[in-house]
Amino acid sequence: MMAREHLGEVLGRLCPLHALLDEAGHVTHAGPTLQKLRPDLAMPGRRFLELFELARPRAVDTMAGLVAAPGGLLRLRFRDAPRTAFKGQIVPLPGEGGAIVNLSFGISVLDAVRDHALTSADFSPTDLAIELLYLVEAKTAAMEASRSLNLRLQGAKIAAEEQAFTDTLTGLKNRRAADHVLRRLTGAGHPFALMHLDLDFFKAVNDSLGHAAGDHVLQRVARIMLAETRSYDTVARVGGDEFLLIFHRLTDRARLGEIAKRLIAGFEAPIAYGTQICRVSASIGIAFSDGQGGDDPADLLHRADLALYAAKRAGRGRARMFEPAMARREPGKGPAAARAACPEPRRQ
Repeated sequence: MMAREHLGEVLGRLCPLHALLDEAGHVTHAGPTLQKLRPDLAMPGRRFLELFELARPRAVDTMAGLVAAPGGLLRLRFRDAPRTAFKGQIVPLPGEGGAIVNLSFGISVLDAVRDHALTSADFSPTDLAIELLYLVEAKTAAMEASRSLNLRLQGAKIAAEEQAFTDTLTGLKNRRAADHVLRRLTGAGHPFALMHLDLDFFKAVNDSLGHAAGDHVLQRVARIMLAETRSYDTVARVGGDEFLLIFHRLTDRARLGEIAKRLIAGFEAPIAYGTQICRVSASIGIAFSDGQGGDDPADLLHRADLALYAAKRAGRGRARMFEPAMARREPGKGPAAARAACPEPRRQ
């Protein structure tokens, strides 16, 4: 008969999750993987049933009862945490009074791998658990790849949506975004103010210094508008030199008047472009939605447009708030008509 120490070495390679028991039921040798599950506890010399609690067969507390289990099949778990579950088979050693208990994790293999940081090296090369671990790793890798792809696709979708609502020159929102915000606010019944802003003398900059200078001016005025608005307001470029500013839940006329004055003052400060100086101003029309419902975005835009026309007619570089009399006095007028009626002089 093979010596027990040699038997333990062989079993350690063939079934590393095993225990050799003597005739009294004490562990004489523990497989390397079984011992790894309790690295701070030397199993040899400990009674097997002190380490493990039997779920089947029940009420067994002797070596004879273990060996007498039907078919030698055992269901057991560690008595201390983590209470890893096993299934196993006990086989008596002929003529020696002891037995071999070969254990496996069964369906709890994934929990065991997680709890004890096991790898494929902790299993016999022929153990099907290795195949299961490979499948789990492959599934994990596939799920991670799928998650990464979904994140990239989501990011690309967000970027595409952001691009579709952004003016590429200034980084402001565009007409589509402004229309979306107006529909949302009027539909929700939130009060807000709408500014329609049109640059004065901008054509003179383009004509005298070129479109690159005009682009520089547009970027500068965009920064000024962003500085005068809150993060949840909307600033949109809706034409060559036309802008919409939507002030969420702000309808105080005095505050809006001060904002308009600061905007105009900021625009009128000289803008350096290379060795040249660009000078523009702005006319502003302001309309209001009280949030009571019934406002139509097109009507609000028309009111702001009429107020802007009134500002242009008054001499530019100023703001006007919509009054019902404007609609009666100048129906259908807008900034294009204002330019025709009041042509801009060239300014250097």
